Amino acid sequence: MKISTKGRYALRLMLDLAVNGRENYVALKDIAERQNISKKYLEQIVPLLNKVGALRTNRGYQGGYMLAKRPSEYTVGDILRITEGSLAPVSCLDSEENFCDKSNDCITLPLWKGLYQAVNNYLDSVTLQDLLDDYDERRIDEYYI
Repeated sequence: MKISTKGRYALRLMLDLAVNGRENYVALKDIAERQNISKKYLEQIVPLLNKVGALRTNRGYQGGYMLAKRPSEYTVGDILRITEGSLAPVSCLDSEENFCDKSNDCITLPLWKGLYQAVNNYLDSVTLQDLLDDYDERRIDEYYI
């Protein structure tokens, strides 16, 4: 499994909003500048996040975006599924029901199911707040070393 730039940039966008958009809306151009990401690319990601209610938006002067919930309420798994779709390592696990004709006799299916479960469990256990806390802790450690 490889996470695309869309998924990685969505995560960076959400983290930027968690840091810079706590009290005010943040302009997309400011996020693009801080994150060194094309504003046009971010404009393709924002509608995906808006569609599921992950962002609050404000148009006009001093408009922009902010998180709709606290950073602790967003998991990395949720954000990646919004932008990447399924995180399944093989196509036969993309939907709830396995439509593969060979699923009953597939010797590798348990391996793929286990990997899929491990990936989902891990990504769903990490929140934006966890990433922010870890980053702050690493910066403090570097300061005192």
